[in-house]
Amino acid sequence: MAPLTLEQKLHYTLRLAIAMCFIGHGAFGIITKPIWVNYFAVFGIGKYWAYNLMPVVGTLDISLGILVLIKPYRIIVLWLVIWGLITAALRPLSGEPFAELIERAGNFGAPLALLILSGGIGSVKDLFKPIDPDIKANSATWVSVSICLRIVAFLLLAGHGWLNVIGKKGLLDEYSRVGLTNTMLTAQVIGFYEIVAGLLILVKPFKSFIFILLVWKILSELFYPHWEVFEWIERGGSYCTLLALFFITDKIHLKNIFAVGRVSVGA
Repeated sequence: MAPLTLEQKLHYTLRLAIAMCFIGHGAFGIITKPIWVNYFAVFGIGKYWAYNLMPVVGTLDISLGILVLIKPYRIIVLWLVIWGLITAALRPLSGEPFAELIERAGNFGAPLALLILSGGIGSVKDLFKPIDPDIKANSATWVSVSICLRIVAFLLLAGHGWLNVIGKKGLLDEYSRVGLTNTMLTAQVIGFYEIVAGLLILVKPFKSFIFILLVWKILSELFYPHWEVFEWIERGGSYCTLLALFFITDKIHLKNIFAVGRVSVGA
């Protein structure tokens, strides 16, 4: 069996990211997570109907996540970019910190990166075709994918760091759960580290550093006080975005993230 090409590695990694994110997200709809009531309220939907609609939304999310694993139709991936952004935006719209939106950049960033890798939206006819994992990306595509992944990685790290700095209760509960006493100081130290790490990824991503951050995210997300498995699965967009960036680092060396014309592409 021939080894996977870099395009194929990224393609399957991003498909896994999308599936994990929306299957995990959908599970919260099935179990009717109480905080979702606030998000339905943004649209003027009351508590009674919110609890009745949660399983419907959850089932749809899970179905689309599974379908992306089986056959990633371009129109579904495009919809998940939009839906991922909407669900992330509902958090600040319902009164939560803006950091909650950018911390979930992987939710909409992973499907966006997959679309870019596959050549964009294409024609109306292309929307109803599955994305080909065997596509050959050109230099411009590699640059666009790299920029997308770096920005998404920066946002999810900076957003999580921001939530640490402001002392999000859920994160403080995590640190208390593992036996730490000064949870606020711990959160602020971790928050500073994550924000700086995000900036370094944006400016100059090193493969070894990306790997460290990938391990950090995978392990640190295991300690949520409630629904640990679903929380961990939903954040697959974060892990797999970092993994995709890990794969692509040897291929693309951007001298300036905003100077697209000055790039060096590996053989």
